[in-house]
Amino acid sequence: MNSPFESGLHLHAKRLAQTRRQFFGKSATGIGAAALTSLLGRDPSLFGADAGDGLTASGFPSHLAKAKRVIYLMQTGGPSHLDLFDYKPDIYGRHGENIPDSVRAGVRLSTMTGSYKEYPVLKPLQPFQQDKKSGMWLSDLVPYTRDIADKICVINSMNTEAVNHAPGVTFFLTGHQLPGRPSMGAWMSYGLGSASEDLPAFVVMLSRDRENSCGQLFYDYYWGSGFIPGKYQGVNFRSQGDAVLFLSDPKGLSRDMKKGMIDDIAALNREHYADVADPEIQTRISQYEMAYRMQSSVPELTDLSGEPQHILDMYGPDVHRPGSFARNCLQARRLAERGVQFIQLMHAGWDQHNNIPTQLAVQCRDTDQPSAALVKDLEQRGLLEDTLVIWGGEFGRTPFGQGDINNPKAHGRDHHGAAFSLWMAGGGVKPGVQYGKTDDYAYNVVENKVHVHDFQATVMHLLGIDHERLTYRFQGRRFRLTDVHGHVVKEILG
Repeated sequence: MNSPFESGLHLHAKRLAQTRRQFFGKSATGIGAAALTSLLGRDPSLFGADAGDGLTASGFPSHLAKAKRVIYLMQTGGPSHLDLFDYKPDIYGRHGENIPDSVRAGVRLSTMTGSYKEYPVLKPLQPFQQDKKSGMWLSDLVPYTRDIADKICVINSMNTEAVNHAPGVTFFLTGHQLPGRPSMGAWMSYGLGSASEDLPAFVVMLSRDRENSCGQLFYDYYWGSGFIPGKYQGVNFRSQGDAVLFLSDPKGLSRDMKKGMIDDIAALNREHYADVADPEIQTRISQYEMAYRMQSSVPELTDLSGEPQHILDMYGPDVHRPGSFARNCLQARRLAERGVQFIQLMHAGWDQHNNIPTQLAVQCRDTDQPSAALVKDLEQRGLLEDTLVIWGGEFGRTPFGQGDINNPKAHGRDHHGAAFSLWMAGGGVKPGVQYGKTDDYAYNVVENKVHVHDFQATVMHLLGIDHERLTYRFQGRRFRLTDVHGHVVKEILG
């Protein structure tokens, strides 16, 4: 058995050896990269994105960014594009007719309707009206969105391979239908860092329809960091109790005592990191320190008592209900003001297989007014120009009916990924335009198809990130949000 003195020497030698290995291992992308940057005039396009220690990306922004932050209003369950955004005036006269086989050929359907013998057209639930300023036609179900039509870009040619909810949401948020990849907000935080000292770079808030009509679940990998360091994962702000779990101190623990405790833990973690060089230890250190600062910043953030009454009224009566989509929209604006760069609001309830005549209107009442209010609020504060707002789900819904379409209350639409709609506002996107086109049944894209990876590439481009260069080496290959696909949709850029 070694003596304590021998064990101490062995531990010291081990630390020295690891430090030497870390130093020389990092030289190629550390000192070497710095020297090469100096020689080549600091052109970031000449370097890869990965940092030597894997903790932060280098060389970003790779070009001039139009957007400094993103507010992603993710509507899970599949909002019906034909009922809300994709106006097809001729389809009203085709109600009940079967959609031709030639239109449906090759389109993947879910197992719920894939074996149907008939596919009857289900006309939109409400009339569409034309916005006078933009000329855009939008449903009466979304009058507040129609009121900001001149500020938004509606993409009616979205396309995805996913036909079920969890894979569809995962695809949009992580670039792959299977869990395990970093989410979009994590990629952005990894590429650009944080603009706020007192709040996370990536915050998530959840809501659902008040009737709980939809059984969709929110999985934490929707805002996870996957295989990149955990410091980049989203922080879930709760609607009840403390906004962040374990943020409050127990009784009798002063701020000075808490700071001393965090400093001591950080010292122990740094010593541990010197032994094993695990980047998650660095995450632990930074997150303890962030949590300490958030003890002051979060209570101020979530206190809406200082908001003027006309602002609260603009978001609608539901803004007073904790956990509502309306309240989360107002909180999103407050987060944007305070430097949070990626704000992900997730709202469930759009999965209307057998209750679309009643539930679609409920969903629109819960989300239409606050979504439009957020855009207006950002604009009047001078934030919309460099804030990208995104509204959309993981897919749309079928132009044919599911169930008995003659039953006035109990029918609906199935999942539909071949063609659907989403809208974007601010952050360098052209306002007041519709992009892409579907066929006469809103079933297939016939002009300017936008795939999920194209959408992701465009969002990253607006943030100043070349989606092909922001990569992370994992298990022997470089991964990126868009995998090996995607192109920037330049036609919608302002």
